[in-house]
Amino acid sequence: MEQVAAAAVVDIRGVVTGWSDGARRLTGYPAQEVVGRAVRELIAGPPPGGSLRSPAGTLVLRHRDGGAVPVRVRTCPLHGADGRPYAYAVTAEPALAAESPPGARPSADSEPSAGAEPPTRTEASPRPDAAPRLDAAPGPAAATRPEPTLAGQAFEQASMSMSVFDTSQRYLRLNATARRILGVAEEEVLGRAYPGTVDDTERSPELLERLREVTETGFPVRCEHSVRTPSGIREHAWNIEMWPVRDTTDDIVGVALAAFDSTGQHRARRRLALLNEAATTIGTTLDVVRTAEELVDLVVPRFADFVSVDLLDWVLGGEEPPATDPEDAVLRRVAHGSAHPGTPEAAVHLGDTDVYPPNSAPARALREAHAVLSGAGDPDFHRWVAERNIRAPGGRPYRESAHSVVAVPLRARGITLGVAVAVRTTQPEPYAEDDAVLAEEVASRAAVCIDNARRFARERGTALALQRSLLPRGLPGQSAAEVAHRYLPCGSFAGIGGDWFDVIPLSGSRVALVVGDVVGHGIPSTATMGRLCMAVRTLADVDLPPDELLTHLDDLVTHLAGDGVSDGGEVAELGATCLYAVYDPVDRRLCMAAAGHPAPVIVLPGGTVRLVPMAAGPPLGVGGLPFEATELQLPEGSLLALYTDGLVEHPERDVDRATEELCRALAAPARNLEALCDTVLKAVLPEDPVDDVALLLARTRALGEDRVATWDVPPDPARVTHIRQAAVEQLADWGLQEAAFVTELVVSELVTNAIRYGTPPIRLRLIRDRALICEVSDGSPTSPHLRRAHAYDEGGRGLLLVAQLTQRWGSRQLAGGKTIWAEQPLPE
Repeated sequence: MEQVAAAAVVDIRGVVTGWSDGARRLTGYPAQEVVGRAVRELIAGPPPGGSLRSPAGTLVLRHRDGGAVPVRVRTCPLHGADGRPYAYAVTAEPALAAESPPGARPSADSEPSAGAEPPTRTEASPRPDAAPRLDAAPGPAAATRPEPTLAGQAFEQASMSMSVFDTSQRYLRLNATARRILGVAEEEVLGRAYPGTVDDTERSPELLERLREVTETGFPVRCEHSVRTPSGIREHAWNIEMWPVRDTTDDIVGVALAAFDSTGQHRARRRLALLNEAATTIGTTLDVVRTAEELVDLVVPRFADFVSVDLLDWVLGGEEPPATDPEDAVLRRVAHGSAHPGTPEAAVHLGDTDVYPPNSAPARALREAHAVLSGAGDPDFHRWVAERNIRAPGGRPYRESAHSVVAVPLRARGITLGVAVAVRTTQPEPYAEDDAVLAEEVASRAAVCIDNARRFARERGTALALQRSLLPRGLPGQSAAEVAHRYLPCGSFAGIGGDWFDVIPLSGSRVALVVGDVVGHGIPSTATMGRLCMAVRTLADVDLPPDELLTHLDDLVTHLAGDGVSDGGEVAELGATCLYAVYDPVDRRLCMAAAGHPAPVIVLPGGTVRLVPMAAGPPLGVGGLPFEATELQLPEGSLLALYTDGLVEHPERDVDRATEELCRALAAPARNLEALCDTVLKAVLPEDPVDDVALLLARTRALGEDRVATWDVPPDPARVTHIRQAAVEQLADWGLQEAAFVTELVVSELVTNAIRYGTPPIRLRLIRDRALICEVSDGSPTSPHLRRAHAYDEGGRGLLLVAQLTQRWGSRQLAGGKTIWAEQPLPE
């Protein structure tokens, strides 16, 4: 006979209220002919144990064609909310020949079935206090439990958890795996609702809602569910599929559930997600302490209830690692975090130093250079906790609940930087080996980021020290202008840039104002800035006009880029911008030229503010393009603002609007230039500058006519005496009689040389400033130079005499000739 499985529901009155399709195939009766009839009308022999309430046995059913069908039956009571049974679920399977009662015969209408189907409940059954017996005719009960069918064996022995629920989410049947997971016998849960069989009250409503969803919608549901089962402390993950069970009339009579333990895959996904998040959230600032804090924020509370990060002192100082053993070094607490507000578990305050006991997990991790697990049952762990309790008694209640710890060394590029310690207190699951592997991987990524931040801080400090050594520490004394400056290195990941400024005194009481910006960041950019800064000073000493100076500087940058040819034959990228301006306080003229640099802003004494209209010129290093000079006549007291593009340029704001803000800030009243510098930076500087900022302010001065004397010199040697006498008289008017002797010699030598070797027009000018300046100009472009005269030479000693008698001397080219000048200190 083919194996057929059937199921039926019989209420406590003995009336059939549910009938499965398997029961129809086994007995030939459809559900509409059976539901509502007394169950004893379908039984040909006595029920097992004399009552259908017996758990199991054999009996003979009446087939619709009049035959007898021997079956093995199992009976399970269905309990109501008050705990009393209101019906019985009966499952039946054809009995083997040896088990069949005498006179029983199988029915020819029996059909094969893959498994039992839940019965359809068509009406509610009353629940009287006293349950009547469902006795049929008396007879002997089966003495042995029947063997299950192949389908029943498959259900019972399935490696996945399988359960069947009625439409009220009560258990109808469970297989062995489900019972093992729940840790209970089948009789303890049959007829009980699902929520009452699990301890995880947080997640069980979710699964219950899914069971109801299947019952109400009739559609299968797939989901992943995490729950901590009564039989263990570790949380398990399950891939669950639920589907509706229908009767012959297509009504939903129950829900079947199959759950596959996917804990391994779930934990692997969580580890991978943590690692992916670590790659994006740790190391976002290139700051050592912030990186450690990001590590703490990542793992608390998802991986640990308390985490601390301790680093060696040399790491915080941005230094190179010492030769000492890290185990003997003192650690400094830089970050910690807890699932409890205020981090009460911490025995060490942020910024304090700490030394771990030699046998504690952190000390072993530093010594052995790998993760160390410890916890309850380890004497060293309890000694370490006791030591912490003595050091900080206030956190004792929180530390007493600590049961598992993993300590991981922070190592990057073969160097130990510190140690991270993770502790579990409220999470019941102790750390395992896979947790140690995960902790090592996260700590390794954090250590690399910490080491990168350390290296960045070291390089930034080196570049900043180099840059500050090249920038002027104190502005040189000069009378042409009052100056103030600010330099702000940016704090971006790119590092220190190549911005610079300078104030260079020139001959004739003039002054050169310079600002520049080298492309790029870091030490290479700073080194290039230093070379350009020195080059500008050298070219300024030659007293070249601004446009010619930039032309020579452009050639230098081109040569520097050519010297940086890479191994592949490519020219290294090198560029810079520069603005060079020369102000003469005698005639109050400003001459300037720019190489790809922002134009300066001028504030006139009346308060008018405007950008200087000038050609920006190509950046330095382009080569082959000319630079144009711009000249202005400025009234005394004019304000000139030179700056680098970091002050007004930012990716998130408009340059024109920022320049307007700069103009308004420069026009604001201020007690002095130093205060005005602060006002400008506060009003214009972006909140998060992405580039260095250099700002140079200069308020012009003028030398009045009472401090300058000028004579036109006829090209006649006989007139030298009269010019010399006029100069001596002018010194007497200025009260500088003590300088008359040296001045008389200098004027005589320079005027004689101009008459002898130069071309008209010739002019003598004396300037009384911080020094006494004597200038002789003529129309010849040829500049004199010192030479050593031999014993019998008649000439060649005049300039040597001038150089010996004065503080310094030199020459500068003019548009129509040259000027020879000499300075001598004024008497005190």
